[in-house]
Amino acid sequence: MRRRTFLFALPACAAPAWGRPAADPALPRIAAVPGGVARVVLGSSATAPQATVDGRRVLVVRSGPGWVALVGIGLQAKPGTSVPLRITDATGSREISLRVQPKQYATQQLKVAPEHVQLAPADLARHEREREHLQKVLQRWSEAPPSTLQLLTPAPGRRSSSFGLRRVFNGEARNPHNGMDIAAALGTPIAAAGGGEVIDTGDYFFSGRTVIVDHGQGFLTLYCHLDEIGTTPGARLSAGNALGTVGATGRVTGPHLHFSVYLNAAAVDPALFLPALSAG
Repeated sequence: MRRRTFLFALPACAAPAWGRPAADPALPRIAAVPGGVARVVLGSSATAPQATVDGRRVLVVRSGPGWVALVGIGLQAKPGTSVPLRITDATGSREISLRVQPKQYATQQLKVAPEHVQLAPADLARHEREREHLQKVLQRWSEAPPSTLQLLTPAPGRRSSSFGLRRVFNGEARNPHNGMDIAAALGTPIAAAGGGEVIDTGDYFFSGRTVIVDHGQGFLTLYCHLDEIGTTPGARLSAGNALGTVGATGRVTGPHLHFSVYLNAAAVDPALFLPALSAG
């Protein structure tokens, strides 16, 4: 078995020594950091290689004449550690290590009444049941590749830079924010960011009314805190199709859309897949 370690310290536009091709506009922006996406060139075999991380399949797509693996890196990954990626193709199996680069996300210190931090036993039990269900949904794998990795902004409004934000309530740290908030008024239409199949809808304690869309090969999008859900599990959506409206359901203080993107069951920064904001 061959084992190699790759460093991802260079910006996406630079060409590392191991020969990564120039950035492909059809692929997401690359950032091998916690909450980012690593890109690994797999070669130009006739059939797609398979890639796994921690036993979980990884998205593999055509890029130019060859194949690339796009690996979602979880927000909990520690900078300087390595993520093992196993690649299997006609030549056999090999493992490489992807080095996680540092990324500094914001931290917000908040003082609130204790009852707003600690869940009542019934609410905690409900959350645990829902968390187990959602973890299974997020591990969904479908063989058909996504039609595109470039997503539409699902609702009009100001994008929050809150992905990765860690809130500390009364000195107690919470998990970092695993999505992007889009400020929008109650009832604003929400569109599917890409084509795919609706694989889950529900009304959950924290995320409120939620829709989850599978775009193929572990590439999922989540739409949370909806006022109304306008689709059902099993529905096939095209990019831009309506799936609900902005609301304030779940554990929130006001209406907005929480939008998440997952690769190989890891929450990654949605901004990497959306049109870049203009400097002005």
